[in-house]
Amino acid sequence: MKSRRWRYTQLPTQVEDTLSGEEGQEEEEEEEKKEEEAVPAPAPQDPVEPQLTEASRVLGASEIRQFQLCLQLGLHLPPRVAGRLWSLVFCTSKDGFSLRRLYRQMEGHSGPVLLVLRDQDGQMFGAFSSSAIRLSKGFYGTGETFLFSFAPQLKVFKWTGSNSFFVKGDLDSLMMGSGSGQFGLWLDGDLYRGGSYPCATFNNEVLARQEQFCIEELEAWVLS
Repeated sequence: MKSRRWRYTQLPTQVEDTLSGEEGQEEEEEEEKKEEEAVPAPAPQDPVEPQLTEASRVLGASEIRQFQLCLQLGLHLPPRVAGRLWSLVFCTSKDGFSLRRLYRQMEGHSGPVLLVLRDQDGQMFGAFSSSAIRLSKGFYGTGETFLFSFAPQLKVFKWTGSNSFFVKGDLDSLMMGSGSGQFGLWLDGDLYRGGSYPCATFNNEVLARQEQFCIEELEAWVLS
């Protein structure tokens, strides 16, 4: 009987000890939580500026800044190109309005390439190709290829997966994206006239203000 009474009288004390231990643990957890809440969140980093070998005659500060943000957030440009040097390999104001000259300037480069242009209406648009622009018998490229326009904010039209008509280079024309006989972006052999139509490859809008346009300036940047 003594043994039973000892067990009975000691039980409440054990419960109290346990509860007090739990209360102490809760207080410690609350203090740790308050300390964690008191630590300020790290400030977001500023977009990393791409390193351009020379000034662009097409892209202004606002457009480059939008590309910077895309590079940092990985929204559009593939992560593998972030932080790469932008090398201007072709510019119509220096190299002339010739598609064949563009192909020659691309020799020795494997890409990727950012093709940007401004038409005579002042609209800026272009394409990102996962590989260098070149002559080809058929379409080439990967799903990283996309079309874009500034209207005035950057709008990107990515691969839909419906077909693989990314890039095709003929002697007399350059085509990017296709479907139902229309091209998302088409440029003639003189790099003077072009066209843009909705296509299945990118489900894009017309990149220019009109479906047919005249080119004022065109640049090809290799991201190396």
